Amino acid sequence: MKKIIVLLMLSVSFIFAAVNLQTASKNELMSIKGIGPVKAEQIIKYRKSNKIKSADDLKNIKGFGPGIISNVKGNKTVSKVKMAEKRKTSKIEDKRKSQISKAKKSKAAKKKEDILTK
Repeated sequence: MKKIIVLLMLSVSFIFAAVNLQTASKNELMSIKGIGPVKAEQIIKYRKSNKIKSADDLKNIKGFGPGIISNVKGNKTVSKVKMAEKRKTSKIEDKRKSQISKAKKSKAAKKKEDILTK
């Protein structure tokens, strides 16, 4: 009986576990209501040079107001459906960035080839 109670308590603690802003991945940050791919990247960039001790430290990042900070403090997360949509959007953005990068490299290679053939 004690084992069941302990397991139940552990499972409940995982459900209500807060997101650690200092170590969370982009997807974990995006699970917080009001934080999308851009804001998640801003947090990741900020924490490279600053330590995030509390949600109030996010005030130092442009675009983070009291609403988002209260969501972080209250650990208000988006639904699983919205999280899946955010991941899909993030993957699409990453793919688009990759395609743009390849196009730029291809364009640069063509330019270099034109210069060499002249």
